[in-house]
Amino acid sequence: MTIELKVVSEQRDGLLLALGEVLLANQFKLLRHRRANTDRNVVMVLVVQGPESRLLALEEQLGTHWMVRSFEAAPYEPGVSTSPQTLAEVVASIDPAHADVPPPRPAPAAPAAAPPAPAAPDPARVEVLLPQLARDYPRVFGLVLGFERSLEPAQRATTMRYVGTRVGAWVYKRDFALGAALDLSRSIKHIALPAMRQLLPTEPDGDALMTNGSPFCVGSGHSAAAQCHFLCGFLEGLLNESGKLPRVRVSETACRAGGAAGCRFVFDA
Repeated sequence: MTIELKVVSEQRDGLLLALGEVLLANQFKLLRHRRANTDRNVVMVLVVQGPESRLLALEEQLGTHWMVRSFEAAPYEPGVSTSPQTLAEVVASIDPAHADVPPPRPAPAAPAAAPPAPAAPDPARVEVLLPQLARDYPRVFGLVLGFERSLEPAQRATTMRYVGTRVGAWVYKRDFALGAALDLSRSIKHIALPAMRQLLPTEPDGDALMTNGSPFCVGSGHSAAAQCHFLCGFLEGLLNESGKLPRVRVSETACRAGGAAGCRFVFDA
């Protein structure tokens, strides 16, 4: 059978490759595709062909894929191509800000709302991401940054810290579990520091760690809030997984996003 998929994503890089892997896993082949970018989303229309028996599995995997914000599937009508005009209509229907209509009148200013409370992590999405990070480790920042951008703002801090904790615990088991029991200061020096250096240049600063290479500060604008939630969680996962220390909490006391020369992580137990 031949169907048309309309996929909306916030991820511009690697989207077609990721969708292709899902199609291949379900015995579908890509016949053609078109793509359009908006300020917020990527809209991709794909014509695919494969066995009807695998359609439900394909739809389920697309619907739960971390790069897919939403999608629609419909039977493909032979002879009806996805013209630029049709694609523009698809974009407009999904992202009305890009429809060819007069801009709305500005609404009266409303009182500033309180910032949303942090949302709990979504374990199902994280479980899909973790095997990909293990496969690519230590070159994980492309996937991690893409995943972070796909999250709602209220989810980012807690979810990215949780992802970092899971990755840090995995790295501890892989690289450091056979080592001797260490106190906090020596754990920072002999576990946290070398593990961080696998990811990005890092230097000790007393019993803290410093890096000026964190990718989480790039493009975040000038913000007083720390941005390196994944790295805080990563360091916590490394040091807490052994169970040999009092519970360690990592805080980012300086961040390049706030104008500091580097990002500084301190450890409390």
